[in-house]
Amino acid sequence: MTRRTNKNIVRAVLLALPLISGAGLAHADDAGDSAGVSIELSAAEVRGQGCLLSFVAENGSAQDITKVVYETVLFGAKGEVALLTLLDFQDLPAGRPRVRQFQFDTVACDQISRILINGAETCDLDGGPADVCIRGLKLKSRLETEMIG
Repeated sequence: MTRRTNKNIVRAVLLALPLISGAGLAHADDAGDSAGVSIELSAAEVRGQGCLLSFVAENGSAQDITKVVYETVLFGAKGEVALLTLLDFQDLPAGRPRVRQFQFDTVACDQISRILINGAETCDLDGGPADVCIRGLKLKSRLETEMIG
């Protein structure tokens, strides 16, 4: 009887190993995902003929970013490039969200179909890898306007 019980325990452990190791890998992946910068398009407000876009940005790395400027493209309603510009997100302290707003006087909110973060024009930080501003960049939108990068 003890032999059968031991075999059952060994079998149960062997069957559970893939589940346990998979959970560990998923957790490790989740930890790696937070190491970059995340930018969320949070709101778009009509201002005159233009549009005020609000973004929530968070630096998931261990180092403070002292200055980051992203080359950004706004696409029009028909998918055409409407505006190529630089957005200065200023400083992004490690692990703390920041709201940044940008006014676009020549583009109406309802004419922006998607926003492309083309790259980091400037990425200054206190130590750490210089590509932290673009490596692992996570983009999302609370609006119908798509964020891509």
